[in-house]
Formats: sequence, structure tokens, C-alpha cells
Amino acid sequence: MKTSWRNASLVASAAAVLVLTTACGQEGGTSSVGSQNVGATAAAGGYGGVGSGIGTGTSPSASSTVAGGQGNLGAQSASAGKLEVSANAELGDVLTDSAGLSLYRFDEDTAEPPKSNCNGDCATAWPPVPANDASAGAGIDKALLGEVTRADGSKQLTIGGWPAYRYAKDTKAGDLTGQGVGGKWYALAPTGKKASVASLPGLSTRNDPNLGEIVVDKNGMTVYRFAKDKAWPEPVSNCVGACLEKWPVVAPVSANDTKDVQKKGLMSFTRSDGVKQQTVNCSPIYTFAADKQPGDTNGQGVGGTWYAVRPNGEMVGVSDK
Repeated sequence: MKTSWRNASLVASAAAVLVLTTACGQEGGTSSVGSQNVGATAAAGGYGGVGSGIGTGTSPSASSTVAGGQGNLGAQSASAGKLEVSANAELGDVLTDSAGLSLYRFDEDTAEPPKSNCNGDCATAWPPVPANDASAGAGIDKALLGEVTRADGSKQLTIGGWPAYRYAKDTKAGDLTGQGVGGKWYALAPTGKKASVASLPGLSTRNDPNLGEIVVDKNGMTVYRFAKDKAWPEPVSNCVGACLEKWPVVAPVSANDTKDVQKKGLMSFTRSDGVKQQTVNCSPIYTFAADKQPGDTNGQGVGGTWYAVRPNGEMVGVSDK
């Protein structure tokens, strides 16, 4: 695998200059955490003191069995396979391997240039993720994947230049017991940054195990459309009054604050009640009050009129004609 962290800023810059083209003649978009377990204890050899430790997330592979039901021992040294994005209530998007095990970064490492400073007993507690066979899944920029040669000559996966690790005390998919250990170990976001809700764009996408790729808001919450709304020739919301208590509107989001969502028709409009609301492909979008954490899709199909949203604005399970 060729180290590609130097290209990350160029990729981001190119995306930022995309031209926003609205098709419905309105104004453009203008503006705009789950259960916690007992703190993680220090790893063997003193590599990390007490950390925050986060409970199981809602990964697309959270229900999968790690290493064919043999626990995490084999998986800790296995290739990463296709990397995935897991939605966590406290941290937002977290990077995992193909078995759903969380990936971490170490503050004593460097990204420019990539260098791992976790060896010996440290590497036993925090197994380096091999670079071979790693690939980017949905929602992950493959240009951010690279590799670094470790002190023992092996090749370790890097994300945005940061060497990637698993944690030996994570025993199943979705575990995040390594989060914050020693004040130096943190879950990796898909960008290579430390995972946090604040790192999510205003609108982005998530690969749901049942619904496929769907749009989520800045908090990782599923976004929905109302079948009784209108997009053409201009957006009209027919969810008013008490409806809004269950289906809060998504506030306007800057086009530059989105990822993997169609730019055409990405705009805000002023509702009949004077509130500004965001659209995807000119269709008004909402969240659902009964969704309590990222990954929830309780609003899908409610009343036969509410549906999750594809990146192109279509309703999941409904053919727009």
C-alpha cells in the first residue's frame, strides 16, 4: 500500500471548490452523546492509565462475531480487511476493521511523517493493524489509507498519516474500552482525527446494515423525508404544528459542511412558519424524536409516509417518479 497522507489536504481542498447548483430556484444553505461503562484500566506494562471507556456502539457489523466466535485473540493480529464506519452516541463516527473492532491512535506517534512509538509490551496491549489487505469501505476516503514501516520491519496501517491500532481489551464488535486510556489513546475517526461528535460534517452519510447508505446530521442521527412534502417547483413542508414535535426540522447546513451528499438541490428554504429548513435535492429533511442515538432508524416507514434519505435525496424503499 502506498503512503498517501500527503494527498489528504489536496483531496479536501478539491472537494471544497465544488460548485453548488440548485435546481429549485431558492436560496442556498447558509449555516449550520449513550451509555458509558466503567473506566478502562491500565494495560499490561503500564501503557495507559484509567481512561473514559465507551460502551458498545451501533456499528454496521456490531452484531457480527469476531474472528468466527473465537474472541478477539486472532482478530487482533489479523488484517483489517474492508474498513467500516461505526456510529457511536458519544463519539460520532468511529473507524473499525471488517470484524467491527474499533481502531485507535496514540498521541506519542506522529503523522507527519508517520511514525509508531508503540513497541514491545505496548504493542502487545495495543496490537498494530497490519497494512496488508486493508481497504476503504463506505464513507472512508481511500486516499487517507497508507502504511508505515515499524521498528521490527512490519508494515502498519495508517489513516491520515496516523498509525492504527486495536486494543487487546476490546473483546467484541463495537467495544471502545480503549477510549481515553492514559490520556493518550483515542478512537480514530474516518479522517484520521480523534473521533468526536464535533468532527462530523453538518450532513454526511452512513452505511446502515438494513437500509444501505443513508444521510445523517451533524450528530450522526438519521435524516428523513415526509412523503406529503413537495420539492418542485419549490420546497414545501406539510409537517406543521404537533407534527414538528415528533419530526424536528434539520437546520440549514453550508454546502461546504457536507460529505458524500448530492450538491445539486442542496439548499435551505423558509417554511410557512418562518423557520429555515435544510433540503436534500430540494426535499425538506427532518430527524425523528424517537431516535435516541446515532444508528437508530425508528422513523423508517412510519405511517407509510416517513422514510430515510439516500445521498441523492430519494426516500429509502420508495421510488420517486
